[in-house]
Amino acid sequence: MKKVITYGTFDLFHIGHLNMLKRARTLGDYLVVAVSTDEFNTGKHKQCVYPYSHRARIVEAIRFVDKVIPEKSWEQKVEDIINHSIDIFVIGNDWAGKFDFLKEYCEVVYLPRTKSISTTAIKSTVQNGKSIST
Repeated sequence: MKKVITYGTFDLFHIGHLNMLKRARTLGDYLVVAVSTDEFNTGKHKQCVYPYSHRARIVEAIRFVDKVIPEKSWEQKVEDIINHSIDIFVIGNDWAGKFDFLKEYCEVVYLPRTKSISTTAIKSTVQNGKSIST
């Protein structure tokens, strides 16, 4: 069985998140998703609309996600890869090159993001009282 892992905040879950998770799952037989905890986000100066418990439950409910774990720090990735017997680490291509050090432990794949969608853009749109186009 080939295992895949990816990481993210997954706040205001949107089609870009779904696309990324679906593409990640097609690379293997089992998908582990590490969702950033509230404490980790605070350390990154990032504030979420939804708490970790809600974001993790949303991701957990997706049929092609097999396991959700908390992301508590940047440094935990190697430990997660080893502890969960991961074969492939997947992340958005806006991080290209940043996780190449993980190639010592598993394959590293940078996937393209869904164009014209981001949580930051959604937050901005909602704050400005506009609707989101589909």
